Amino acid sequence: MELKQREFFKKLSTTPSITGHEELIGEVIRDYAKDFADDIRTDVMENVIIGKNTQAPFRVMLAGHCDQIGLTVQYIDEQGYIYVIDRGGWDIQNLIGQHVIVWAKSGPIPGVIGRKPIHILKPEERKQVPSMSDIWIDVGASKAEEVTSKVRVGDPISLKSTYSELWNDRIACMAADDRTGVWVVLEAMRRADPSKLKCAVYSVATVQEEAGMRGAEAAIYSVNPHIAIAVDVTHATDVPSVDKRQQGDLQVGKGAIIERGPNTCTAVEDLMIETAEKNAIPYQIETHSENTHTDAYVMQVARGGVATGLLSIPNRYMHSPVELFSMEDLDGAADLLARFLESLDENSPLFFQKY
Repeated sequence: MELKQREFFKKLSTTPSITGHEELIGEVIRDYAKDFADDIRTDVMENVIIGKNTQAPFRVMLAGHCDQIGLTVQYIDEQGYIYVIDRGGWDIQNLIGQHVIVWAKSGPIPGVIGRKPIHILKPEERKQVPSMSDIWIDVGASKAEEVTSKVRVGDPISLKSTYSELWNDRIACMAADDRTGVWVVLEAMRRADPSKLKCAVYSVATVQEEAGMRGAEAAIYSVNPHIAIAVDVTHATDVPSVDKRQQGDLQVGKGAIIERGPNTCTAVEDLMIETAEKNAIPYQIETHSENTHTDAYVMQVARGGVATGLLSIPNRYMHSPVELFSMEDLDGAADLLARFLESLDENSPLFFQKY
């Protein structure tokens, strides 16, 4: 992997993008894609839609969501403490003691998440998982007016970005869900050989996935693809206490994961597997029995239905400040999708009518 691509991922992962407020990361994505894209546009929802070989009638859409989970200002008390609601799905125990940024209209405001110290918790409180009403954000204010003059109910809040390079080419960072997917769909487009590309490719950084996959649904109507592939994270099970009999055997560093089940098209699954094996690209398989709770769900059922695939990056500690993944898995995922794109043409068996 080239240094420029590594640095791009680091910039992606350290740029805040709370679901519903994806403007900052959109700028990063547009700036990077201008070197290899034929067309870049941003729709009214803030989806960044990047096109290549767009004159081809046969269209493929790749989607990675650029939003991340965060918090929202709910209430400011008389002392200036900020109470919050969840935006996207936190384990509250991961929030206590974190540094945060309140994204006010006047500019970013740093703060910390506080809770009553363990020394003065009652015995019964120590046994309970705290609720959102048990924590608050402290920006250093001494009275409500200091805060309310700058902060409004509804302002988004992000945790302070983290990024650590660990052993074995593994990264621990904020929002690997789903900056990894954004990186893969852009890199797959960049790596696809233009001389072999017979289809139009649209790599979309979708928004609001964590709030109901809204961006991907809108983007499908804009692009109107024949094939759509989402790239997201899934739970790595190579950690203590996870039952592989229930969750499968999915390991960090063993390759991207091709999803199989009713939320994905069998022909797309098979062609991704065939592509990986033909090009000696490591891969794993995960199965699902219903909605995958990814952009693949809304893409599959949009319009009259879309031939949909889902490629997943094994991720430890999902929806926490220290999500961990392998850069080798990202590299392999981008190669797999690039070779997949090169294998397609208008006569692809994917589009033969069964009846």
